[in-house]
Amino acid sequence: MGFDLDAPGWQRNRGLRIVGAGHQLELPWPELGSFPNYGMVRTRMDLDEILARHAEKAGARLMERTSVTGPLLDEATGRVIGVRAKSVDDRGRRLEGTEDVEFRAPIVVACDGVSARLAIALGLERRENRPMGVAVRAYYETPRHDDEWMESWLELWDGPAGRSNLLPGYGWIFGVGDGTANVGLGILNTSKAFQTVDYKDILRRWLANTPEEWGFRDENMVGQVRSAALPMGFNRKPHYTRGMLLVGDSGGMVNPFNGEGIDYALEAGEMAAHTALQALARPDGPGRERVFEGYPAALDAAYGGYFTLARVFAKMIGNPTFMKQATKYGLPRENLMRFMLKLMANLTDPRDGDMSDRIINGLSKVAPRA
Repeated sequence: MGFDLDAPGWQRNRGLRIVGAGHQLELPWPELGSFPNYGMVRTRMDLDEILARHAEKAGARLMERTSVTGPLLDEATGRVIGVRAKSVDDRGRRLEGTEDVEFRAPIVVACDGVSARLAIALGLERRENRPMGVAVRAYYETPRHDDEWMESWLELWDGPAGRSNLLPGYGWIFGVGDGTANVGLGILNTSKAFQTVDYKDILRRWLANTPEEWGFRDENMVGQVRSAALPMGFNRKPHYTRGMLLVGDSGGMVNPFNGEGIDYALEAGEMAAHTALQALARPDGPGRERVFEGYPAALDAAYGGYFTLARVFAKMIGNPTFMKQATKYGLPRENLMRFMLKLMANLTDPRDGDMSDRIINGLSKVAPRA
């Protein structure tokens, strides 16, 4: 995508360190033909800026301080023919004295996040039988900022491990390399605590129990604690309807295994771009429409079965008893955890992979589409 990964601002890591049940296990990223054997961390603000400027260089026209308010529909057919938008200030509020403007286009790609404003306007409601999550995170100044391992905590205690209260959710510590770390936790709606807890309070209670020298205290926080909903497992479909494609959170493209959504949004964006180019090269009519309808089919083929497996997993880990036993007996078994890393991170080679790759890919193929 044109990224210079050797430029300042990128923090490289070797793999995942898993902490839980009195164990600590370091799992390097697997050696694959389709992915590098390292990971990269960047703040979301930086990443979005790089993507936006890269798109501009490729010919995109970027409208800043502009917020889309809804789809523009053809009165005769109900087809999406553009969007309405408003000018806003730094807080997203309409600029005084301004009115909505219209942007017309032969195809609209809805990338408006978990709000899914455009999809909802077309009547595409959230599927209640798909998992939802909430993530809360903050940046802290810390000597652990250049840790070469991303860290995942399977148990969150508000005191000494095993002798205090076990908090709901699963935590992470990602060194950013700029003097700070991204620290946060996620909770699934399969947990009984999902709608009844103060997520920011849970974050502080967990971090208050971490070593003082790590620096995960309010006085070292950079910015504010932020939270967001995680729409998972294709919780809004179809991903194409009436001249509009859904990409990313607007179409529920978050992996229920791990809460990861950025990569699926980027990959879906690539699919949407190829679909649009192929469709618009054809005359307006049934032929063009058939190309557009290939987009949701391609998404289902790529992720549908895998997301179904992930939905089953999300339901299982919402059971505290299952999670306790899985952590206790699973973490000491390194080969099992290497398999689980590949499964949960969706890191397999589609062809010529090892036995674990073939098992995961096979399960994904035979599972019903999400």
